[in-house]
Amino acid sequence: MTDRAAEDVLLELLNTTPLVRGSVSDALGTPAEGRAWARGRGGTGMDDEVALLVAVRDALQDVVRGRRDPACLGGFLQGVSRLPVIEDGGLRWVLQVPDAHRMAVELVLTWAHVEEARPGRLKPCGNPECRRFLLDRSKPNSARWCSMAECGNRMKARRHYQRAKGPQA
Repeated sequence: MTDRAAEDVLLELLNTTPLVRGSVSDALGTPAEGRAWARGRGGTGMDDEVALLVAVRDALQDVVRGRRDPACLGGFLQGVSRLPVIEDGGLRWVLQVPDAHRMAVELVLTWAHVEEARPGRLKPCGNPECRRFLLDRSKPNSARWCSMAECGNRMKARRHYQRAKGPQA
């Protein structure tokens, strides 16, 4: 999987608990939904894998929101190693982890890579009524909303309304 594809899956995982019509929805909320989500992104869909994905998602959401220290992710990496393999004239690193843990571990490693390579780019949406996240890939690192069409326009309209209403109040 390319770095970009891995980052996209990380963002998809973080965004599995959006607000829908005022209440939290969970794309991993039932065993069937969790299995389908994992399989659709290269996982096994095993119940153990889905349970670990939910735990990693919850921890990552808290870390990105600043509610928990990143050290809380260390437990997900216990017993994990990478082995160098030379084949086809090149070196590649192979992750050594049980199948049920692979996807969760890869997502934590992807988060770590994003934080190292582009600190501050993975962030919660600037709309306080939104539960989604964004990975700001813009050059000036100025993105604020998960979606300009939804949250961006909504927040801009709200600010405009407040400005227009302000002098009359």
